Amino acid sequence: MASDAPNPLGAYLRDRRTRLDPAAFGFTGGRRRTPGLRREEVASRANISTTWYTWLEQGRGGAPSADVLDRIAKGLMLTEPEREHLYMLGLGHPPEARYQLVDGISPRLQRVLDGMVLSPAIIKTAMWDVVGWNRAATVLLTDYAKLPREDRNILRLMFGSDRVRAKNADFDSMARFVVGAFRADVARAGASSSAEVTSLVAALCRISPMFEALWEDNNVVSHGEGVKRIHHPKAGLLAMEFSSFAVEGRPELGMIIYNPASPADAARLRTLLDAHGD
Repeated sequence: MASDAPNPLGAYLRDRRTRLDPAAFGFTGGRRRTPGLRREEVASRANISTTWYTWLEQGRGGAPSADVLDRIAKGLMLTEPEREHLYMLGLGHPPEARYQLVDGISPRLQRVLDGMVLSPAIIKTAMWDVVGWNRAATVLLTDYAKLPREDRNILRLMFGSDRVRAKNADFDSMARFVVGAFRADVARAGASSSAEVTSLVAALCRISPMFEALWEDNNVVSHGEGVKRIHHPKAGLLAMEFSSFAVEGRPELGMIIYNPASPADAARLRTLLDAHGD
């Protein structure tokens, strides 16, 4: 007998089920009393029994497993935010992170970067590949557009480029910080044991004994905020405060925004940007 207690999971499943077009999934037949897919059709798409799916909608049978929720999410064609909500209702916690390779960012996100005219800003992946940047970042940090796609990696630049290393004041402490933050990021994204991360770490160990030593230390830090001191060939030494932000709905992406640490740094940065032109 169904419980009289509220059943948010069942209500959510019914709502998602009734929004789907049966014809789009090859289901035909006579008139339907309600819109959307039938329970047995969702169960078939999810490769679970109709009884078990019916119990979930009715609030019976206990908590479903993560595997069952993933099958249902696939059967109902849920988006990633909808799948996360399904997990929160069914298990009380979000699903384990799924790492996704990223090739670029949306035009809307690029416009967010471009709107920060006086603040260098980048978008990076969990592997610290730079996939978005604004003009101020090009002027102060690196002209990423001139680099091959595979070289737009912050770790490769830091540990493989003497020019980039020379620009970073306090390089040793910054390198330790970056490696610890990278380790935390790939773990959070569910990518620690991925082939991509394994290959990147191996390549960095080959080109930099310093990276290898820091990686073996197993330090983990949060990449929340801090100060980066940059030796610029035209502007001199600039102290830039940085803050890191998650990109909503894109756990594999992070935004880093740099702002001058003092009025003097702000004046030098403005002069540098003005001199660079468009």
